[in-house]
Amino acid sequence: MNATSYKDTWDSRALSAEAAMAAVDGSTDESIVQHTGRWTADQVQAALDIGPEDRVLELGCGVGRIGRELTGRCASWTGVDISENMLRHARERLADRPNAHFHQLNRSKLEMLEDASIDKAYSIAVFCHMDKEDLYLYLQDLHRVVRPGGLIFVETWNLVHPIGWRRWEYEPLVWDGADQKQRKDIARNQFCTPEEFELYVRKAGFQPLANYAESQSVQIVAGRDLDEERMASEHARLERDAARIAYSPLYAEFFGLFVDVIFGKITARQMLEQVDAAAPAEEVDLFRPYLLALWRKNAELWGEPPA
Repeated sequence: MNATSYKDTWDSRALSAEAAMAAVDGSTDESIVQHTGRWTADQVQAALDIGPEDRVLELGCGVGRIGRELTGRCASWTGVDISENMLRHARERLADRPNAHFHQLNRSKLEMLEDASIDKAYSIAVFCHMDKEDLYLYLQDLHRVVRPGGLIFVETWNLVHPIGWRRWEYEPLVWDGADQKQRKDIARNQFCTPEEFELYVRKAGFQPLANYAESQSVQIVAGRDLDEERMASEHARLERDAARIAYSPLYAEFFGLFVDVIFGKITARQMLEQVDAAAPAEEVDLFRPYLLALWRKNAELWGEPPA
């Protein structure tokens, strides 16, 4: 498909609940989406120090994979997305969460949100699917809606990490020989260096507090209008909690293996053997059920999974 807008692209990938979940998580299994959502929600909460009084915003909420797990940890959670279809599925999944609110985006602005109305904001696996001009425009408007003293947590692909680079190397293989118009797929994967991504955050008006770049992703925590004392306390907190926020080396290793499975470089069974060999570990608990769920979905291509 050669969609010409973000909305058309993601609406077409979210025609059903199963397709929408697969588009944001790779899995059509609700239990797996909840499983990965809890893991990422813990990561976001650690990065932003989310508390029961906080007003939280997710930019690019998809089906509410993360938001479903955060609504019980904050005063209000707002999810915004460019796709009407994604939001429909998110509303259904979070129908029993009275403090969850949704808005549809129109291009690269957050005009439905008032100035300084948000305490904490985050965006996971979203900026990697948009042009860098739009990434920057969203960061600028995040600066408007996040209150002075508020925090953001954002990430994108890390071009300079070995696994980030390996992920990028698959892009030329996918688009080699494609018509130039098709190659400019509106939601194709985009990559940044850690310095480049931090520059966008800083120029949008935020104060970068932590730049975690030892994995396939660049993850940045930043604040708005923090004084020196608050800056110092946040630096100390983020250093102390880095292991709860940053993707670990083992996570990055498993992620690289999963990419290799998707592109046929190794088999699902070979990945499972390497995952099991690393047990016990939190990353094993995350990746093993995820891999098996996708294996069952792709049994015709990958062979029968273990019972």
